[in-house]
Order: sequence, then structure tokens, then C-alpha cells
Amino acid sequence: MTEPSVTFSEDQAAAYDSVSDTLRHAGVNLEDGMLAPPGSGASGVVALIGKAGSGKTLLLAELFKDLQQAGVEIVSGDYESRRRKDKRTLAVLAPTNKAASVLRLRGVPATTIHRILYTPVYDPEYERIAEWLAGNGDRPEIEGLSDQALDRAHAFYATNKSIPGALAAAGLRGSDFISGWKRREDPLDIGFVDEASMLDDRQFADLKDIFPTLILFGDPAQLAPVNQSGTMVFDALPESRKLELHRVHRQDADNPILDLAHALADPQLEFRDFERMIEDMARHDERVVWGERVEVDLMARSPVLVWRNATRIRLINAFRSVHGAPEDALLAGEPLICDGIELPLKHRKKRLDLEARGLIKGAQAVYLGPGSKPGFSRLHVIGAEDPQVSAASIVKIEKPDEEEPFIPFAARMGATFLHGAAVTIHKAQGSQWDTVQVFAPDLFVAARMGRIEAGQPLWKRLAYVAITRAQDRLIWVVRNRLSRPTHGLQVDDLRGLPATSLTLEVQEQ
Repeated sequence: MTEPSVTFSEDQAAAYDSVSDTLRHAGVNLEDGMLAPPGSGASGVVALIGKAGSGKTLLLAELFKDLQQAGVEIVSGDYESRRRKDKRTLAVLAPTNKAASVLRLRGVPATTIHRILYTPVYDPEYERIAEWLAGNGDRPEIEGLSDQALDRAHAFYATNKSIPGALAAAGLRGSDFISGWKRREDPLDIGFVDEASMLDDRQFADLKDIFPTLILFGDPAQLAPVNQSGTMVFDALPESRKLELHRVHRQDADNPILDLAHALADPQLEFRDFERMIEDMARHDERVVWGERVEVDLMARSPVLVWRNATRIRLINAFRSVHGAPEDALLAGEPLICDGIELPLKHRKKRLDLEARGLIKGAQAVYLGPGSKPGFSRLHVIGAEDPQVSAASIVKIEKPDEEEPFIPFAARMGATFLHGAAVTIHKAQGSQWDTVQVFAPDLFVAARMGRIEAGQPLWKRLAYVAITRAQDRLIWVVRNRLSRPTHGLQVDDLRGLPATSLTLEVQEQ
């Protein structure tokens, strides 16, 4: 076994060895770095599962490093060399932008599943720059680009490994070098999928078509996708293909948030007992807060997590009210959730452009202001590699006790958005925030109803998912009250990011 750069627990080491054995049968030997040609080994799917804190992400990161060291080429969603057909490759995927960004912060160049299903088509002239940056060609001479511009591109790529970012650093726009997007035609090789509990059957089938070897990393205690009848795609795998991790205490020692999440596994634990546990923990550890009200300042970047849609809508309208938001417009800094893209089939390319930039269903964004045309919005897409985008938008503000949402402004077609100051726990899966507010009265209602999902009380599954969205601090909100804001909505922190983004606008027909 390749000597890992961290000390594994016993079950992590066993899981590492099992995945290494799967890769060896697929023709990638991590022990000696020997790589067989693509397609010469066995194929298959393996699931590495475990609850929060069990070390799944650590294992994924270490396996990625060892595969890269063995000479496996990393495939990202922004560019693929045409010269990679005879090379062994790895793509690291996540269902959402936010989940992919969590991996990128750990040095793993992850992309979304959508970005791997659809590939960019580069202009042949600028593709020469991409091949040079990727180490597959000589430094080109491009009409209209100075040596200084190419030097800037080279310096950017050396640090960030992003072809679009490097070309933007050279002064190019996306419309200069990306001529379109197409559905992937050729299969890839090895795929790692984080947050695999979020996959539905259709996504899983797509991934199996693309990747002969697929390693799923998932949490069996999460909520199953809403259209999966309470099951996850790895549930149907043979037991021999499922590797289970247990909690790694040395990595997450003295973490009260994970202590609470794991306490939910006790079948004797009732809701009131759990709340007493939270209240007691809040007295001794500032990372857990017994909240008497919703903190409105946090809602602009970290939504309140709720179970019921009625609660979500009520909190959103309270958030807008305390900020003095008008009914006929959005304020810069208001959070949004992408609810899909409404475009007819003839605008398929424009749909792919927007989805490739991160505007997929469930994506979080912050409204920066109106675009250059009526109905257009300037947005910061949370977790996207190139977050700034301008797009035709349809914004829906739902109102309490009203069936139809209020639409303050809209293009005739484009990306659709709901307000993001509060979201359901289902939609929060795959995301993490430094501080998370969980609206406990909703979970109390779920507990009173006595609903069971996949053999476990629904309130426990909801509480587990909600709690594990918090990285540093958990606020368990027990009262239906909202604080007053201490400052107005802000966007300066987002506008201050490096201007390497591309503007994609959907032209209305």
C-alpha cells in the first residue's frame, strides 16, 4: 500500500486497501505506480459509506493525491485535452457547486456532475493555449495576444489549474474561447463521487455510462432524494461492494456538533431528551447555541434550515420586511436559490451555458444588482469556480397563504430563482456553512407526527442532516422570533473577488 501522508484509523486503512484493490483490478496499481492502458482492467462500482466525522472526505483526498502521484491525469470540467485518450484519468465530482467547493478548499479539483456530463467546445485558435498550459504543446503565437498576456495566463494556471481562469487572466472572455457545450460522447475512466447520497437513479445511470470504475462516497444517515422512495443508489449494491467507516475520534475529538449528530443513532432517544442534550451542551461550549430567536444577519449568507415550506416562506418574508425590501424589486445582497432554467428546447445551448456556470437546480446565489437589460440579474454563484454571472432571471417571492408567488421582475425566459434566506433541510444537503441555524419548532412537529423514513423517525433524519451542515457553530432556534439586523445587506465582500469570471447572457427571442 502507498504510504499515506496521514495516519489512518483501522477502518480507514481497511477501506483504503479495498479501494486500492478495486483500482488495481481496473489497471491502476498504487503500490508501484504501474498503469495499464484504459479499458484493460475490470470495471465496477464501490461505495464507501459512513456517517459525519468518519473520515470519508479525508480518504477521498488521500486517494486523489496517490492517484495523481501515480501519474493518473486529473480531468476537470473546464477543459480536456484531446491527447488524453491513451492516459488513465480521474474525475472528482459532487452533486452541487457548494459540495464541490468544499473539496476544492482541501486541494481536490472537484467539479459538479453536470459539468462532467457536458464538455466545453474550444475555439481551435485558443485551444492551442489550453494545450500549452496543460503541458501538451509548445508555447503558441496568437494574433492579438501579447507575450505579457500569455505570461499572465501561464502564471495564473501554475497556481490555480483553471484553463478558463488563465485565459481570462490573459484578457479573453468566455465567448472568445468557448464556442459551445456538448453532451459527452466518449467515456472517461475513474470517477470519485462525493455526497453520493444525493444521487438519483438517472444521475447514477449517466455516471455508470461514463465511468467504468466508480467510487461513491456517501452518508447512509442522510435524507434520500425526494424521488427515490427513501432509498439511496448505493443501497442496492452487494454488501461486498459497500465499505463502511465508523467515527474517527482523533480527527473530530471534542466536537459537540458531531456528538449531537451521533447521539441521534440511539433508538431510545426522544425529541425532548435531545433538546435537553442541546441545552446542556450550549451551557458548556460556545459552538452550540440555544437560540431564542432567528439571527437575521446570518440569513443573507447562511439560510435558516426548516422542514415545512410554510415556515420557509414565513421566514423569508420576515427577512425581507426587516431589511425594508420593496415588493417590486430585490435589494443587492439578497440570497437566492436556483429553481431550474426555463428555456425552450431551441435554446439548449444557452441552457448549457448557464448550467455550466453553476446555475443548476439548488445552486445558491447572491443578487448583486440589475443586469444591463430588463429582466437580467447580476449574480454571484456560491461555490462556483467562476462565480460572477449575468443572466436573464425569473425571481419568485412566495407569500404566506397565497398559492401563486409574486414576481417582482422577470425576463420572459431564463434561470428561475426562489428566495434563499431560508431553505428546506432536503435542499440543504450537500452544502455546509460555518454557522447553521436550525428551526427546531419544525422538527418538533415532525416528531409529533411520528413519521418513519427508512426505518428511522423522520425527525431524527432531519435533525442529523441539519446539524451536520454546520462546520463551526450550531444555533438551535427554539422560538418563532426574528432579531433586528445590525447592518444592511452587503455585497462588497463578493465584488472584491478576482475578476476572472465570464459574463454569459441569454438573449431573449
